[in-house]
Amino acid sequence: MKIIKKIGAQGDMIAFRVAKLPSTVTKADDLIVAHSETGHHHIAVGNATRYTTADPLVGFLVATGDVQIQHLRTFDTHETLELRGEPEGEVVWEIRRQREWSPEGWRKVED
Repeated sequence: MKIIKKIGAQGDMIAFRVAKLPSTVTKADDLIVAHSETGHHHIAVGNATRYTTADPLVGFLVATGDVQIQHLRTFDTHETLELRGEPEGEVVWEIRRQREWSPEGWRKVED
């Protein structure tokens, strides 16, 4: 398991700490931080709430304590990330799908 205090990546997603949750977010019903085209999602496990934005490649997690990001695949899986929290209070993590350049333009990284 890789311990993350400020910024860390797993496959096609990257997480980094931010000062606060933007006011334009919407609370999500699940803890899937990165959907996979093949069904092996990246999920948050722990005491967290996920929020979405108008940009489908950007979301947020508000965590109380440590949260693990797990890769739901039984083979060729990514190492679990542990997003470190604070002993008291909440930590806000911005979650982004990574992008890559192709001759056709920018596209999301597929994992």
